[in-house]
Amino acid sequence: MSDEVKPGFVRVRMDLSYDGKDFSGWAKQAGGRRTVQGEIEDALRTVTRSQETYELTVAGRTDAGVHARGQVAHVDLPAALWDEHRDKLLRRLAGRLPKDVRVWRLAEAPYGFNARFSAIWRRYAYRVTDHHGGVDPLLRGHVLWHDWELDVEAMNAASRPLLGEHDFAAYCKRREGATTIRTLQELSWSRGADGIITATVRADAFCHNMVRSLVGAMLFVGDGHRPVEWPGKVLAAGVRDSAVHVVRPHGLTLEEVGYPADELLMARNQEARNKRTLPGAGAGCC
Repeated sequence: MSDEVKPGFVRVRMDLSYDGKDFSGWAKQAGGRRTVQGEIEDALRTVTRSQETYELTVAGRTDAGVHARGQVAHVDLPAALWDEHRDKLLRRLAGRLPKDVRVWRLAEAPYGFNARFSAIWRRYAYRVTDHHGGVDPLLRGHVLWHDWELDVEAMNAASRPLLGEHDFAAYCKRREGATTIRTLQELSWSRGADGIITATVRADAFCHNMVRSLVGAMLFVGDGHRPVEWPGKVLAAGVRDSAVHVVRPHGLTLEEVGYPADELLMARNQEARNKRTLPGAGAGCC
């Protein structure tokens, strides 16, 4: 599938962050719900005095309440419009956008770049505390309180068998026609000096609710409600387990998106569009 930019247009990479608390997720929705995509597209149309809305493509669509520190998007703009506004566009967006979303960088993208399909990994962090007193009020919008003590070593042990390429159907909300095969590159837990436990979750891509389901399963291991082997058995079963709790969104932040070298962007763009199956699986299984 070709991803060539139309003649007379320029593809612009946009690096941004947002507090997801008051957003109904990234993607525009019917009914006037407030979304990150909608706010940025409206601001871009206003500051460039455009009649047309230029649609953004994002590296990873986040759900309602999920935050982002290192989100990436792209937008194709008419070359004349980009030339006219490029030097002042960042500052004008800062003046127009609401305070819970910021664009930090705008730059003409290299050939073959697609914010979604050129990405080789996305890294999320989920933050939780098991402090008996609860969450620091200044962090309450970004840290989950778990009211049982957590064993970080047990959670790390339970996480290791899930690394690699698997069908994560047991940890995803299924979507018609979409594969649930993903390559989980990292799932690790660490406790900071402040007592906050951070899960680092990195994969080539994620299916719907995957990170929050994985975190929910590991918390059950960490607090002793489930054995270390349980998350791996759930994965192998390949079906949603009602015991896997999807944790609340406010503890989750998209921290960073990784891309290959510029000369590999188009190849990755095209490769990522292929629907994956596991070795030995039928082509139509997922």
